[in-house]
Formats: sequence, C-alpha cells, structure tokens
Amino acid sequence: EISQSDCIAQIRRRAFLSLHSLAQISVRNINSLRLIEKEAFTDLPRLEHLSISNTGLIHFPDFTTVSSLAASIILEIADNMRIEIIPANSFQGITEECVDMNLVRNGFRTIRSHAFNGTKLNTLVLRDNKHLRLIQEDAFEGAAGPTVLDVSSTALSSLPAKGLRQVRTLKATSTFALKTLPPLENLADLLEAELTYPSHCCAFHTWRRQQRENSLKNLSELCDLNTNEIEPAAEDISLADYINFQYPELDFYCLNNPFVKCTPKPDAFNPCEDLLGFAFLRSLTWLITVCAVTGNLAVLVMLLASHRKITISRFLMCNLALADLCMGLYLMLIAFMDYHSRHQYYNHATDWQTGPGCGAAGFLTVFACELSVYTLTVISLERWHTITNAMRVNKRLRMRHMVLTMGAGWGFSLLVALLPLVGVSSYSKVSICLPMDIDGLGSQLYVVAVLILNVVAFLVVCYCYLGIYLSVRNPEHATRHGDTKIAKRMAVLIFTDFVCMAPISFFAISAALRMPLITVSHSKILLILFYPINSLCNPFLYTLFTRAFRKDVFLLLRRCSCCSSSVELCRSP
Repeated sequence: EISQSDCIAQIRRRAFLSLHSLAQISVRNINSLRLIEKEAFTDLPRLEHLSISNTGLIHFPDFTTVSSLAASIILEIADNMRIEIIPANSFQGITEECVDMNLVRNGFRTIRSHAFNGTKLNTLVLRDNKHLRLIQEDAFEGAAGPTVLDVSSTALSSLPAKGLRQVRTLKATSTFALKTLPPLENLADLLEAELTYPSHCCAFHTWRRQQRENSLKNLSELCDLNTNEIEPAAEDISLADYINFQYPELDFYCLNNPFVKCTPKPDAFNPCEDLLGFAFLRSLTWLITVCAVTGNLAVLVMLLASHRKITISRFLMCNLALADLCMGLYLMLIAFMDYHSRHQYYNHATDWQTGPGCGAAGFLTVFACELSVYTLTVISLERWHTITNAMRVNKRLRMRHMVLTMGAGWGFSLLVALLPLVGVSSYSKVSICLPMDIDGLGSQLYVVAVLILNVVAFLVVCYCYLGIYLSVRNPEHATRHGDTKIAKRMAVLIFTDFVCMAPISFFAISAALRMPLITVSHSKILLILFYPINSLCNPFLYTLFTRAFRKDVFLLLRRCSCCSSSVELCRSP
C-alpha cells in the first residue's frame, strides 16, 4: 500500500518489476501524484486487486502490461477528479480472465471507443461520475461483457447501442439526463434493471409483449406440444431442447423464462400506454381540435373585422372565443405529441412531461378553462342584471365596467395557470399535462380550490338563469324582446357548457381528496369527450349559427367585393 504521502509526484516505469507474488496494490490519498508512467505495473501474474484512489492523476493509468494470471481481478479507480478521459485500449493486457471494474467518483467526461478492448468484463461500475456525459458508440468493441453495468448518478444522456447484449443487470438510478434507452434488441439478455424513470420500465414491458406476439404468430399451438409429437428417433431429446433447436426465438416464451425485473414500476398516473391511450381517442381528438380551432378563429375574425359597434355581448364573446381557441391549441399540442410518440411514448415521456412542451400545454388548458368559466359567469351575470333592470336605464352596465371585470378575470386565470409552473402542483405528473399532482398540502389545496371555484361558478350561473327565467315569465315585468331572445340563447350555451363539465368536476374533486373513482387511462376518455366540448360548442351555439353572424359575414363579403371593384376601377385606363 502506498498512501498519504505529499512527496510522491510520479510512479516510474517498472516500479513493481519482479514482484511476482504481489496480489494487491493500493495507491490512495496522494494528492501530489500526477503521473503513473507506462509499464509501471508490469509482469504481476498473481495480482488480484489493484486500487488507485484519491490522487492528483491527470491521465488515466496504463494497465496494458499487468498480465495477471489470477482467476479474476478487481480494478478500482476512485476519487481521481482530474482524470477526464478513458482512452482506447486502456485495459488491454491487464488479464485474460474476468475483471471487475469499480470506476467511481472520478472526473471522467468521456469514455473513448475501444476503451475496454481485450477484456472479459464481469462488472463495470461507473457510479457517481457526475461529469460523465459520453460513452462512445464503440467503447465496448472487442470486449466480452459486461454482465453488470452501473451508470447511476452520472450525466449520461444515452448509452451506446453496441456492446450491451450480455448485460444482465443494468443500474441507472439518479441518471436524470438519460431519457432514452438504446434499442432493446441490444439488451436481449437483460434480467434486471434499476432505472430513473418509470416510463423506461414500460419500454421492456412493451417490447416483450411485441416480441411475444411476433414470435407466436401462426405458431400459437407450439407450446402445447407433448412428448408424443416428438419424432421417435429423438425420444431422448427434451421438449426444451426441441423447441430451442426448431424455434430458438420461442425459447423465452415457451419455457416461461422470467420477464425483466424493472424498477421504478409505472404508477397509476403513468401507465404503460401511448399518450392518448386508446386508438379511437386519436381520431376524436383531431376532430374536436380542427372544429374548435377553426370555429373560434372564425368567431374572432368576424367579431373583430366587423365595423359594427363593439357591444358588451360582442366584447364578452371575443373573450370567450379566445379562451376556447387556447383550449383548441392545447388539444393540438397533445394530438401532435401523440402522433410523434406513437408506440414509443416510453422513450419520449420524460422529455415531454418535464420539458417546455408539457408546461406550455398545461398552461394553455388551465388558462383557457378558467377564463372560459369566468367569462361564462360574467355573461350570465350581465344578462341577469340587464334583463332584471330593463326599465332602469341608470342601472345599465357600461363597457368600462366589463373591461375592468374581464381584466380581473384575465389576471385570475393567468395566476391559476402559472402556479403549477412555480411548484404549486405540477403539469408533469401525467402525460396529458393537467395539474394532477396533489402530493403536497399546497398542491392539494390548489387543485381542490380551483375545482370548488368552478362548481361555485356553475351555481352562480344557475341562479342567474333562474332569475332570468322568472323575469321573462313575469307579465308585470317589462323586458325587451331582444333581451329575452339573448337570454334563451345564452341559457342553451351556459347549460351545455356546465353539463359537460359536471362529470369532470365530480371525478376530479374525488381524486383531489385522494378517493379516485376512475383510473388515469379512463380519465383520458372522460377528458377528451367532455373537457373540450365547451370549446367546440361555444362558437357554434352562440355565434356561427346566429342571424347576426350571417349578417356580419354578408357585410364583410360585400365590403370586400366593393374593395375589389374599386381596385379594378383604379386599374382601368
């Protein structure tokens, strides 16, 4: 053992020459050590353990002349923070037998191609190399193994596609940059995996299922073979040998070999499925998206392009159309991501749910939902106030009142949508980017409060329209015919919206109180069927199917026609 010396700057060539019986070398706690010369470890046939830890080495040591004949050797390189690269052929010649490598807590940044060339790797531990970002594609070229690979707590963003076929145990916990796995065909012998993200365990589940389906296609009865079906000349051959010889690809399934034991297991919030989960939801999502976006864009264009005076009703409908357009954009983001990650969502889940895309989608949908609910409530209150005070001119609402009211609504909606981005609940809990995180008390209170406010808004709307109904039915109460018509149309609009939201509110509140009644997979159906229906129906119920809208379209087309005629006149000689 060489340790705790401040005067050793290098270990010279052939420093251990002729020490043929030496079984263990330990070089540790020598911060002054900068260099171990080539061939410093030469001709050590009985060496079983070599450790170099906590030194000031700048370059990776040379082990090519160790030539150990021991049945196995343990190599430990630890806490050498100045070594940044493991070069090619670094371990060639250390031994022709098995080697266990513990290369932990170093300053490694890159492991070069052919770094492990010429070795029989049993265990390779690269744990806690915080700066390790790259293992080059051919790093394991020329090596046998490893059977155990540990890259936990590193900065790796990918694993090499080559050289991992013999890995039986893969450990990659706290490897947060590792968001995609290599092709699973290259991990064919894997039995156990300890990973960072639950979605990666879905990869093995999905791959094994696909392999089973492909292998058993048109051969579903093969596993039911009995000994009578085996040829007499091969009676001494076992069923296992027969299957392995005739159909080696079925060996895994027919002989009941275990699946990959993988942790962390997918939870209730992130089941092993595509983003939208069900095939029919994809078509439905695209249909609702197209209708919601085009419908609300048409409403906005017509209301803003019209030369008619902006009334309170038109102003409120502009706000409602904008909110519903945001909901359509949210659905578009979800639909595009589902298309992009179809059948391989496990490789995109982490990037999507922790990235800016899911945050933007979540912000859009919460902002749209709250602004829509708020605007519908204001519309109801405005109609109720106008109709019940029809004969009191001094009590009519002014545009400035509505501008201030909607300004407050925008501020409230923005605040509610921003809170999950700053740690109050989270949009990254589920694939559809809704704030379903209720782990902390603050997050739970946030979700419950938002849901209760939506229920209160519904009750306010019910109260307003009950008052409107009674006013319209009262023969002693004078109302304008236009107000009555608008009230009826608004009633259809409001009740359609809130009837659609009722099941969502019910199931969401039960889940927020930690008493979920349906799974996340089933909630996707509920959300796609009911959640965006408001955005789909609002423009058609209130604007696109009304006489006023048709009149606006006619006037706009007429104005465009006049403009075209004027241009033609100007062009005439």
